[in-house]
Amino acid sequence: MRKATLILDDGTRFCGYSFGANKNIGGEVVFNTAMTGYTESLTDPSYAGQIMVLTYPLVGNYGVPASDSWESEQIHAEALIVSDYSEEFSHWNAKESLGDWLKREQRPAITGIDTRALTKLLRERGVMMGRIEIEGIKDTPMCLDYGGINYVESVSCQDIIRYNEGAGKRIVLVDCGAKFNIIRCLVRRGVEIIRVPWNYDFNELEYDGLLISNGPGNPENCQITVDNIRRAMLNNKPIFGICMGNQLLAKASGATIYKLKYGHRSHNQPVRMVGSKRCFVTSQNHGYAVDSTTLSNEWQPLFENMNDGSNEGIRHRSKPWFSVQFHPEAAAGPTDTEFLFDEFIKLL
Repeated sequence: MRKATLILDDGTRFCGYSFGANKNIGGEVVFNTAMTGYTESLTDPSYAGQIMVLTYPLVGNYGVPASDSWESEQIHAEALIVSDYSEEFSHWNAKESLGDWLKREQRPAITGIDTRALTKLLRERGVMMGRIEIEGIKDTPMCLDYGGINYVESVSCQDIIRYNEGAGKRIVLVDCGAKFNIIRCLVRRGVEIIRVPWNYDFNELEYDGLLISNGPGNPENCQITVDNIRRAMLNNKPIFGICMGNQLLAKASGATIYKLKYGHRSHNQPVRMVGSKRCFVTSQNHGYAVDSTTLSNEWQPLFENMNDGSNEGIRHRSKPWFSVQFHPEAAAGPTDTEFLFDEFIKLL
């Protein structure tokens, strides 16, 4: 293994060893506290542009399964950082090791880093840009402003894709970086899906309901999508937003978005349904949030985070429009809130 170093914007260095692709790279350094699900997280398009730090100490012991259980066609995280990489793996559906997969996908990875100290630093100072430098690799990685890049444009589909044609009610899925399990959840519920690019004017299509997907980066870069949502709100067709979709629906309603200090990235985030004592354990991956105080009188918070009180969803008081900041489709993580897909289907 070659020596590898993570260098943060504030000059802090963490030294370890490379077990992925031997290339230098830059990105926003974030941490994920989930204990499993590294395959799903790495292939989640919402991690585009980010260097993922896993707080769970032992990673790689169950290998990597076939691509039919991934959340997209490829790894989207820029790089991976772990405390202890297991070179040997054992699982009934594993096809290759985590290290071999990362090398094949040309994604760097570092092991041997004190991820507890790194996570504590990111919690205290907030997420920051950083770069990975591999011993013997001369090129200098670019560390661009994460918030200023439209990552949604790079991960969204380029053409219209249809699923379950003629199956029943028709859903338009605005692909801002949609995870495959959103599509699986809809297909299981017997609806037709029209998946469209993030900047496509779906208002020219005939559909029964609109779903706005998750996605990476700063929602302020998706004004085209927001404008299309505003036009869709001129009728009463149901709207359901997930993660980035929550932020874009909120922006379309006139609310504002702000960046969290270190975001929510885990499979154990507790949320409460506002106005009730119902709490759910959720899977999350986002660095921005809706400012609930900027919602108009026509809208109200739907869920709130029990750790920091931040917004976890909104709904219209009279129209069939709602959204959540977490991932009801899970993958990986708990499926406690998958019933929200059923609630959406009932509105069609």
